[in-house]
Amino acid sequence: MAQGPVADFDVSGKIVAITGGGSGISLELAKLVLAKGAKVLIADLRLTPEAESLVDGKTVIYLKTDVAKWPELENIVTVSKDLLGDVPDVYVAGAAVFEPTWSNFWDDTETESYGSVQINVNHPLKLTRIALRALISRNKKGIVLIMCSMAGYQGNFGATMYCTTKHALVGFTRSVGQLDSHEGVKVVTICPGIVDTPLWNTKPTLKKQFGYHPKLAISARAAADAGLELIESGNYKGGTVYEISALGGRKIPTYFITPPGYNPKNPKQGYMPKRDDTGANDPIWNVLAAERNSKL
Repeated sequence: MAQGPVADFDVSGKIVAITGGGSGISLELAKLVLAKGAKVLIADLRLTPEAESLVDGKTVIYLKTDVAKWPELENIVTVSKDLLGDVPDVYVAGAAVFEPTWSNFWDDTETESYGSVQINVNHPLKLTRIALRALISRNKKGIVLIMCSMAGYQGNFGATMYCTTKHALVGFTRSVGQLDSHEGVKVVTICPGIVDTPLWNTKPTLKKQFGYHPKLAISARAAADAGLELIESGNYKGGTVYEISALGGRKIPTYFITPPGYNPKNPKQGYMPKRDDTGANDPIWNVLAAERNSKL
């Protein structure tokens, strides 16, 4: 029997499970829902000191989780039932990696599969399936929020794997939109632009390569605020792809996506920063140069 649509969904008194909740946007979201009276299960490989300070074993619990391993994702539901009294009402797929040296298109050192795809694509898809099964078995309405990126509808030579995985999440979210009206399980995705996180300091060329500028960056808290709005507001139906950047928030249409902040009366207003990748992609060119004319 149809259970939807979800409509407005106050997280107060609900159970919220968040992968990647040990840091970044996902940690900020954990703090927001906790402040609203939700119980939180943080599923991550490790916690920052700030995240550790939240864990009390009652309203916030920590489950060490490798999201690439499906049994560990399944365990989120089991532990939630055992320690928090029920299956989660909200599932946030927040864990992701950005072009790690051990799993990207150019270095190509893996022998069987891309770890980045396991984490960035397979984990959100499987978590959604786990959430759907858990919620309908309890005849509960619920939400799945997938942390995506504006990279989900752009391309970038230096972030080939990351962009590809985020494109997959946009397509997936749109594809399962009907779950909202039919089963009462709303799947939505949020696509932040540039977010001010420690990531930008991990490589000296990173800011230049991807057009980072403080004026174009938003805080992790701002991205989390938008994520909470997506969860709670009935204005965002299942299948919604929502962008949040320094130029504001907007629903991303299926076709004819304009640049952020675009104004048809003033086309120069609203644009993505031009990427200056001079030298930033040299490691890639070096890899390809070594492969040229090589004997396999």
